[in-house]
Amino acid sequence: MRIVRRLLAVCLAVLLAAPAVGAQEHVISRAALDKAIQDRVSQEQADREAIVSLLQRAEVRDIAAKAGLSLDKAQAAVSTLQGKDLQQAAQQARQVENDLAGGSTTVVISTTTIIIVLLIVILIVVIAK
Repeated sequence: MRIVRRLLAVCLAVLLAAPAVGAQEHVISRAALDKAIQDRVSQEQADREAIVSLLQRAEVRDIAAKAGLSLDKAQAAVSTLQGKDLQQAAQQARQVENDLAGGSTTVVISTTTIIIVLLIVILIVVIAK
């Protein structure tokens, strides 16, 4: 009788422990997590490249020189941008690139304003850190 109780207790313990082992399965796979991280890193790199590409244009250098802003500091500051600041600056940089690439031979006041705002945002982020 004692052996039967022990055998029954062991069987019940195994049955109760089995669902707990299965519950440890991850919600997201390791591969999906790695891909999400890689996608984010790639997007941030593309955003930084868009900003740096704009800062290297001759038109932007001329505007920055007239406004007395240092493009070297702005380019160095691009690597410190993160999150929303990086996304917004990249979005503005891409918009200016599109305006300039669209056949525009001159920089209009709205593009000039965006460039100056972009440079000021980058410099503020650098100063804040």
